Amino acid sequence: MINRDGPAGVRSAPWGSPLLGPVDEKSMARRVRVQLLLTIPLIIANLIGITMVVVLAGFVLPGPTVFTRELLLVNTVITPVCAGLALAVGTVWGTVAGVRSMRWATDTEQVPTPHEQRVTVSAPRWMVLQQAVLWTLTLIVLTVIYGVLEPALIPKVVLAIGAAAIVVCANSYLIIEFALRPVTARVLAADPHRRRGIGVFGRTMLSWLVGVGVPVALSMTVAVWALADPAVSKARLAVCMLSLGGSALLFGLILMAQVVAATVAPIKGVRQALRRVENGDLAAEIPLYDGTELGELQSGFNMMVHGLRERAMIEDLFGKHVGHDVAMAAIASQPVLGGTETEAAALFIDIIGSTTMAATLPAPEIVGILNRFFDIVVDEVERHGGLLNKFEGDAALAVFGTPAPLEDLAGSALSCGRAIQRRLKDASDLDAGIGVAAGRVVAGNVGTHNRYEFTVIGDAVNEAARLCELSKQYEGRLLSSATTLEAAGAGEAAQWVLGEEVTLRGRLKTTRVALPKLSVR
Repeated sequence: MINRDGPAGVRSAPWGSPLLGPVDEKSMARRVRVQLLLTIPLIIANLIGITMVVVLAGFVLPGPTVFTRELLLVNTVITPVCAGLALAVGTVWGTVAGVRSMRWATDTEQVPTPHEQRVTVSAPRWMVLQQAVLWTLTLIVLTVIYGVLEPALIPKVVLAIGAAAIVVCANSYLIIEFALRPVTARVLAADPHRRRGIGVFGRTMLSWLVGVGVPVALSMTVAVWALADPAVSKARLAVCMLSLGGSALLFGLILMAQVVAATVAPIKGVRQALRRVENGDLAAEIPLYDGTELGELQSGFNMMVHGLRERAMIEDLFGKHVGHDVAMAAIASQPVLGGTETEAAALFIDIIGSTTMAATLPAPEIVGILNRFFDIVVDEVERHGGLLNKFEGDAALAVFGTPAPLEDLAGSALSCGRAIQRRLKDASDLDAGIGVAAGRVVAGNVGTHNRYEFTVIGDAVNEAARLCELSKQYEGRLLSSATTLEAAGAGEAAQWVLGEEVTLRGRLKTTRVALPKLSVR
């Protein structure tokens, strides 16, 4: 089951809302979607503003009534024509022309030029400015017409149209910002540092202006009007107060819901992406579509995940070079030059006949053989809790008990040697000698302050290398020492038998070798 806040939720609403479509939407479909999301809500917002004017001027604000015989032609013809003309011009001039100027955004491959970026960034402001210009022209025309016929109507007309214009323009700004999120995302993808919009503070103050400021200002104006004009009755004043209070509740709720949605959407996207990262999905990335402080949050998250991906890649690469345990130990602590004496077991393995192989086989085939060989060695070493410490051409050194401690380090090394021996027998073209020894070693970082590696030095390592050389003379290709067998657990020691005493190359004391039982048979 997919968590609704997980990857599916992020993919279904990349811009913060399913209405804005998916990231990989076709160009024409996106253009139509943006056009509709701009046109329909803006028309509705303007129709609400026109309705607000009719209610305020016709039924709420004090003063002479507008429903008279002298004003019949103005009310039924001139005013509707002005409103319809302004609405049509606003639709064509604002939304259609605006989307056409951002046609580049429907091309999924095109990177916006600096000019196109500036046009897109300023789109919400100049589209709202167009709305304000049209409402201002309408206010001037209708104020003049009504003022000529009835001068006492001028305050009522100015207040009604002015209040509606502020509400429409504020609402339009939030609508335009919402509809243009996919387009803005393209701009911010090209230039993440380009900012746009009025910010979270500006959005909140805009909501306050429409939901509180305008109704309160109108209420105060009506109150002053009532004090100055004795003709304003208590009933008319009560109607005004109730109507303006109701509009404050209604429009304040609508605007606040838009502001909260615009604020929560980026935060929700970051939260969902964080859950994906918590679950180990470092491919999580969120579209950057908000140029305000919230956009900086989105950008910061993407930069954080990019850093985590780089860190994971480096850790993985580091682990492959030095071994996972060494890598984790180095990451968890402050590595320093030097070493410590500890108990450990060493397993040395070397391919038999590598010189002849190099002289007779092509290089790609040699590399393939070595890779198959080391696949077996690494797999078994890690399965038995060891560390593949070094690759030396066609040989390798594995250590057990450092840097990660093991309860039975000698038994783990011996068991690993037998497991590798069995698997190499199944591969007919692979043959290698294996030597295992346990004892006191010095383990630590050797090199310089700016370049060092983890290594293990000691008699046990030398003994394992010499036993590896000697094992090539034995049928089982695997040798250990009696002291190693004594250090191993009883279960693993039972799988071995003691053999002859030999003097290993470079050593003064004799060593009694141990062989796995199956090889003796």
